[in-house]
Amino acid sequence: MLIVMHHNATIDQIQAVEQAISALGLLAQPIPGGQRTAIGVLGNRGYVDDATIRDLPGVLEIIHVSKPYKMVSRDFHPASTVVKVGSVVVGDGCPPVVMAGPCSIESEIQMLESARLVKSAGAHILRGGAFKPRTGPHSFQGLGAEGLKYLQTAGREVDLPVVTEVMRIEQLDLACRYADLLQIGARNMQNFDLLKEVGQLRCPVLLKRGMSATIEEFLAAAEYIVAEGNDQVILCERGIRTFETATRNTLDLSVVPLVKSLSHLPIIVDPSHATGRRTLVPVMSRAALVAGAHGLMIEVHPSPDQALCDGAQSLTGQGFALLMKDLAYLQDCLAKLHGPVAGEPA
Repeated sequence: MLIVMHHNATIDQIQAVEQAISALGLLAQPIPGGQRTAIGVLGNRGYVDDATIRDLPGVLEIIHVSKPYKMVSRDFHPASTVVKVGSVVVGDGCPPVVMAGPCSIESEIQMLESARLVKSAGAHILRGGAFKPRTGPHSFQGLGAEGLKYLQTAGREVDLPVVTEVMRIEQLDLACRYADLLQIGARNMQNFDLLKEVGQLRCPVLLKRGMSATIEEFLAAAEYIVAEGNDQVILCERGIRTFETATRNTLDLSVVPLVKSLSHLPIIVDPSHATGRRTLVPVMSRAALVAGAHGLMIEVHPSPDQALCDGAQSLTGQGFALLMKDLAYLQDCLAKLHGPVAGEPA
């Protein structure tokens, strides 16, 4: 439930509404804004009888929010959230952010070479997997703590913040020491204990959509994180599982404008995992930016044919450099259509 107060409501009137909410055994969440003051009601498991609240002085309107996600919705938080990863900002009003690097960290040399390639091409955040959830138990599972050290070293050398995936609660302390952004992968989107734990951290989180997750389930998963106090969450569309087998997954670009209308959290797209095909990554990257994505996550490897994980969907350094030039041109074209992004030169 969302209680909208008159724009001239007094502090005493707002506090009276908060006390009435508490008397119902619920939590009042003040939501200050430029156009209105609102109070979100959290903790209810069903419909809330608003009889004791609707006639209180200062109350303008009561909106019953039926969504399972509230704190990540624009109903509760109309202003867009901007997430800061190191010195990089992601969200509305910011230029699209590109996260790039190998799916899996294989060695110190491979990670350093990857970092230099993506940095020289213009990437903003370095990615690399130290803990790898694989379909088969005999596949390469990552280097763990050793890989995190390689990732941090490479990021520092090229002056890029780094993102890596975590799979278990026990990995969080270690990952936070080495990474600037923690990724919750598709397979763990509904690992609710893990979501609650990252919600108690102050490290920004990248949450990927589950392979068979609806948009409501996706946003409800983000709610677990934000409800614990961490609103620095970036959503990521990475393709969903359908009957189609020609591509690894089916990239759902409609989710980008839809989520932007439903939630204040920024959303990026991972065309590498979505398509599973190197040749499709550039065109789907461009399409994602046209759809309004706040950024991209792209797999890049110095020698994709020798990669221990997902080589078929990884771009070469040269291929990535060409893509970044295309994206820069595309952004110029989009700026002519819609005007420059706030903060960019006209």
